[in-house]
Amino acid sequence: MSDTIGNIEALRQTFDTAEGAGDMEIMPPVHPGEILREEFMAPLGLTAGAVAKALDLPRSRIERIVREEIGVSTDTALRLARYFRTSHQFWTNLQAHFESESLLAEIGPDLERIEPVPEQAQAA
Repeated sequence: MSDTIGNIEALRQTFDTAEGAGDMEIMPPVHPGEILREEFMAPLGLTAGAVAKALDLPRSRIERIVREEIGVSTDTALRLARYFRTSHQFWTNLQAHFESESLLAEIGPDLERIEPVPEQAQAA
């Protein structure tokens, strides 16, 4: 199992080329619902019902997002962005990062078996 974790970390570094990324402690991916709940709704004292009403969405959608049962769709991201004065990319990037990190942990061994295109083929 330890070898698999090391291999997943090596794969992660091929996708995250930021300097010093290998020195950081690996944390589990953060669901956008956690950000919505902890960084936006809780400080403002907002309920899922209040947010849903403001966004003209079913309350169950916001409830499921903050319970981390479903992700943030592009439609919801646009609405959240308007309401909380953020960009829609903020929400879609959170979702994409959560999905890619979660999937990387799941399919890392499959990715290891894929042979990259030889470097000389890339230059052509």
